[in-house]
Amino acid sequence: MKFKIAIIGTGNVAWHLAPALEEAGHTITEVYGRSPKAVASITNRLYTADDKRDLDFSASKAEIFILAVSDDAIGYIADEVILPDESILVHTSGSVHLDVLGYSSASYTGIFYPLQTFSKDRNIAFEEVPFLLESEDQATLQKLKKLAKTLSHLQYTIKSKDRLALHVAAVFASNFSNHMLRLSEDIMARQGLEFEILKPLIIETISKSLELGARNAQTGPAVREDLNTLDLHHQFLNYNEQMAEIYRLISQDIIDCN
Repeated sequence: MKFKIAIIGTGNVAWHLAPALEEAGHTITEVYGRSPKAVASITNRLYTADDKRDLDFSASKAEIFILAVSDDAIGYIADEVILPDESILVHTSGSVHLDVLGYSSASYTGIFYPLQTFSKDRNIAFEEVPFLLESEDQATLQKLKKLAKTLSHLQYTIKSKDRLALHVAAVFASNFSNHMLRLSEDIMARQGLEFEILKPLIIETISKSLELGARNAQTGPAVREDLNTLDLHHQFLNYNEQMAEIYRLISQDIIDCN
């Protein structure tokens, strides 16, 4: 089943999702964004999509309207957008409740959340991306499942409260992990050391954690309660109080969870 789809938003999710949907055989009718340049950067990579400068979609031929905007903007845009009859409006957020779409002009609403980290300069293999879906209307949910199935073999029907918990877990697993790598980069750069030295350790850490489970894979001075080493590391980080406090808090949490 192929759909006609309008994309509302020009961020990283829209940047990747629009061409992926088109490659899967769907038609992207319009792309809306506040910046003409940002809109063009997406529509120039598509075959038929029109640049859209306003939120009046009443004459659109799209069946599904995908809100791929920041979490803070979802409610406002959902309230402002004018949609045709029998339209489906979905958002792509991991944390925003389905109810935020309740006052929109859409006939049906839902969630179409791709659980992945998106950057414009990094290709995404959508067939391995889990899609978390939700709708109070069963016919709409079935359409979202069919849409997701054209992109990925991973689809899950999850309520908003569970999606929020999953999103919090994802922030720990992805965003916080990446920030730890950034702090590692800063330490290495400060000492004039190559970050490449750490890459085999990083790869093995992730692989082992996925294979054994994070609890069983934990190593290091905190899990051993090697207080002398912990104190030595903390002293080393005296040049950056915030980083030293992060080190202390995480080390203490590892000890407490052991």
